[in-house]
Amino acid sequence: MSENSVGKSYPRVDARGKVTGQTLYSGDLNMKGMLHMKILMAERPHARVKEIQIKKALSAPGVAAVYTARDIPVNEYGLQIPDQPVLCGPGASKPYTDIVRFVGDQVAVVVANSEVEAEAAMKLIEVDYEDLPPLTDPITAMRPDAPLLHPDRGDSNVCVHYKIRKGDVDAGFANAAVIVEGEYHTPVQEHAYLQPEAGLAYIDEQGLITVESAGQWTHADRGAIAHALGLPDEKIRVVYPAIGGAFGGREDMSVQIVLALAAWKLGRPVKIVWSRRESIIGHGKRHEVFLKAKWGAASDGKLVAAESELVGDGGAYMYTSNKVLGNAAITSTGPYFIPNVKVDVYGVYTNNLPGAAFRGFGAPQALFMAESQMNKLAEKLGMDPVEFRLINALRDGDTMGVGTPAPNPVSMVECIEAARDKFGWKKKSKKKNEKSHIVRGRGFAAGFKNVGFSFGYQENCWAKVEIHGNGSMERIIVHHAGAEVGQGTHTVMVQMAAQVLGVPENKVELRTSDSATMGNPGSASASRLTFMAGNSIKGAAEAALEKWMAEERPAIAEFKYLAPRTTPFNKETGYSTPNFQYAYAAQAAEVEVDTDTGHVRVIRLTSADDVGKAINPDLIVGQIEGAVVQAHGYAVLEEYKTKDGRVLTDQLSTYLIPTIWDIPEKVESVLVEVPDPNGPWGARGMGELPYLPVAPAIAAAIHDATGVWISEFPFTPERVLRALGKIE
Repeated sequence: MSENSVGKSYPRVDARGKVTGQTLYSGDLNMKGMLHMKILMAERPHARVKEIQIKKALSAPGVAAVYTARDIPVNEYGLQIPDQPVLCGPGASKPYTDIVRFVGDQVAVVVANSEVEAEAAMKLIEVDYEDLPPLTDPITAMRPDAPLLHPDRGDSNVCVHYKIRKGDVDAGFANAAVIVEGEYHTPVQEHAYLQPEAGLAYIDEQGLITVESAGQWTHADRGAIAHALGLPDEKIRVVYPAIGGAFGGREDMSVQIVLALAAWKLGRPVKIVWSRRESIIGHGKRHEVFLKAKWGAASDGKLVAAESELVGDGGAYMYTSNKVLGNAAITSTGPYFIPNVKVDVYGVYTNNLPGAAFRGFGAPQALFMAESQMNKLAEKLGMDPVEFRLINALRDGDTMGVGTPAPNPVSMVECIEAARDKFGWKKKSKKKNEKSHIVRGRGFAAGFKNVGFSFGYQENCWAKVEIHGNGSMERIIVHHAGAEVGQGTHTVMVQMAAQVLGVPENKVELRTSDSATMGNPGSASASRLTFMAGNSIKGAAEAALEKWMAEERPAIAEFKYLAPRTTPFNKETGYSTPNFQYAYAAQAAEVEVDTDTGHVRVIRLTSADDVGKAINPDLIVGQIEGAVVQAHGYAVLEEYKTKDGRVLTDQLSTYLIPTIWDIPEKVESVLVEVPDPNGPWGARGMGELPYLPVAPAIAAAIHDATGVWISEFPFTPERVLRALGKIE
């Protein structure tokens, strides 16, 4: 029997291939007889496509085919609702598919012998557009007299509205010793994953239309492709090569449907690789959110009431706005017990890029508001912000804003104390900078995040384990379709199988991400995959082990894990048990602000995260550091700019992400382990968790340093100087 695998920092199973360049990503794939694809994007935020002339493109050198809306059997798709055309243009059976709703909407597809020929032919396509007024402000789009962007979806551009009603907020505010009101604004963020959208489609030996492209849920991708092509799911095969980052940005379709269409129609392999500009204007972004809050507390520091309104820019199509904003509704009260709550959350269609899943999934936006309110209330009460949080932190049995208790165990207190102690919160820095214009401050924030899908969906996950050998276990094969998007899931899958079977990790062979040979894994999102895949692999390995002990050779077992049930929001009150578990985090930040230039430098950030059980501690530290760096970019640096729906920052030369010179100088990771009774070996999900409190912690530190609150970010030098009154 081997030593325990769970709890060990086993090296990543994909590390060697990736660092040596042997691992193939979607853009690296090639096949004999392969054709190349280019996609014509609308490049306008709102228009009607009146006519598309393709004759010149069809007769261009090397062109094999040109496809428009007329060629799509069922011209619609969407992860939540099918409100987006595959290709925008006339001739489709569904109404309103001739309308372009954002600059990245796809209009036509060219397939040619080379990428150069495909691009040259694409420029010969003539599109007659009737430009329509763009609607780019979600507040304006909510008005009753605003033009409807989806007339077939109702009589309003409001596509999401959630209400939470708990207690009596008016009575609560009447009993408050202090009340703080604030308005906040959180920005759009680009995923900026290293690998742009790419893929290869072909007909495999079994006659299946096969798409090899990066994604986050093989079976959902398969379903979307099959639906648009009017084919049974079983005719489509989705395989994931190595994936160069995702962060939620690959949950929604990009190139997969048109690749499958071309391979199906032509019977030849077809490949596409997007440029960085195509990637930036072509896939969804983190939701921009406008927030208003009024919170009250009693003189003893206990919160008594919270009233909030959140308006999220859903952009052109639904994508996952309903789920993102549902999560924002839950987290809008922070990880605290508040007896009286009134929350309204809206998602609104506009002609901006669609709001999409992005690490944190609505919680970073809501928690920026909630944690800023907490820090302002603490200041108004004359209380230490950490002590104020400890007074109000959710504990076992406390009801959340949705009226039901958070599932036990609730570990918010442990996380706050762990961050406080590691950071040395009570010890104020005595070091003074000799330059009087350099000021230093510290800030604190906390957060929580659901693990797994929510609101009544029956969470499930499949795995198969094979044990081969005669007298002893010689070879273990684990089949699991869960996506490895850089987070290390495949490594912990190996560890968890090895743990159950008592074998060394190098005896475990992993076969992954093929919809044709594997059951449904669910998505690599919602901080769910270690929790869900761990339980499914644990169940399959235990069942295979039982067969092995009964002398069955080889011993093969499948297992489908079903998570505890959840319930959807009550439409009028929000009352629900929306999630089967949460994970908790607390952070402290120390910053330096140059009051002459407005530059903010994060000196140190301490992050305490309850992971339940650290299956692989080093991988978790990597996740914490990566999340903090990504959230730091969101908070301090990244500025996505548009004008009338057109993207101005459409390259990485204009949309700046952090380099090694920009990131926090020191990130301290504290692994809190309060086991979840339903998690595999007690593990909770944590991929998104360390991202959540970064922006409000930095905001509080800037306030501590300068005395000013900044209610929107990124905290660029210009914004800091404006807050300090040094520029108009």
